[in-house]
Amino acid sequence: MFLLGQTVGKYQVLSNLGSGGFGTVFLARDTWIDKKVAIKVPHRQGGDFGELLQEPRLLAALDHPNIVGIVTAERVDGVFFIVMEYVKGLSLENVLDQEKSLDVPRAINYAAQILKGVEHAHAASILHRDLRPANVLISDSGTIKVADFGTSRLLEKTHATTVIGSPPYMAPEQFQGRAVLASDIYSVGVMMYQMLTGALPYFSPNPVQIEKMVAQGRCTPPKLRNTQIPKEISDIVMKAIAADLAARYQRATEVLEDLATASDIDHKATQLDDIRKRLKARETPKKGFCWHCRKPLHARAQVCPFCGESQ
Repeated sequence: MFLLGQTVGKYQVLSNLGSGGFGTVFLARDTWIDKKVAIKVPHRQGGDFGELLQEPRLLAALDHPNIVGIVTAERVDGVFFIVMEYVKGLSLENVLDQEKSLDVPRAINYAAQILKGVEHAHAASILHRDLRPANVLISDSGTIKVADFGTSRLLEKTHATTVIGSPPYMAPEQFQGRAVLASDIYSVGVMMYQMLTGALPYFSPNPVQIEKMVAQGRCTPPKLRNTQIPKEISDIVMKAIAADLAARYQRATEVLEDLATASDIDHKATQLDDIRKRLKARETPKKGFCWHCRKPLHARAQVCPFCGESQ
């Protein structure tokens, strides 16, 4: 493990950014070009070198503004590490710890950016398998970066076969070691639920109990927890976390399309405006006459059936 102030190759270690189940991430400075980078040191250093290279190779195949970019992978003095772009800001986990929940426009904005990064990975047949707030970084400019592809796998035939993930964010099939693209969508749906309501759809200290709750698929719709959430957005979240795989969104683009449509709906219109629109729709249009031959026309006629002139 690296010490603060230590120089490893051309990298000077500045601080510890955090540690997870698969590795520790340090902030470092590339002394050659005077640029800050993030260095991830996997906990597991032994074993096959090809396994250590799996994450950087997957990251190297992904080039998207909503995915943390890779610089290189190195082994110095027997220690293997991955050099990645440094994202100055907070994780979504940090933000939710501070604010509990987000307003609807901000939650949709963050969700859309996460989905764009996920769709790019899925297009390359890469499953993340551990999408959760701790693995979503928010830069100071508001750009979302999906991070930590250490648990990712190329899609093997129809599904990934290892049980990996964080229980509150895992889809039912993921507990059975049958992760598919829609499993990542489920995880994003849980994060959307959490951003909008400040709570998880299912939670228990016991992972086995979470698995049972998730399999049953009985959770309170977001709108019942937060009345400020439009019903359309609440329905999208519920479809994203559907226990039945066939009833769930299959691709991130499908969720993005529905989010865009729902966001276009004007929920600020007053009840009186709505009544006026409905009454106007019921009005019987007045009959008109052709400007050319002066014969009577149907109110919605675009062309006169007698003389053929456009109206």
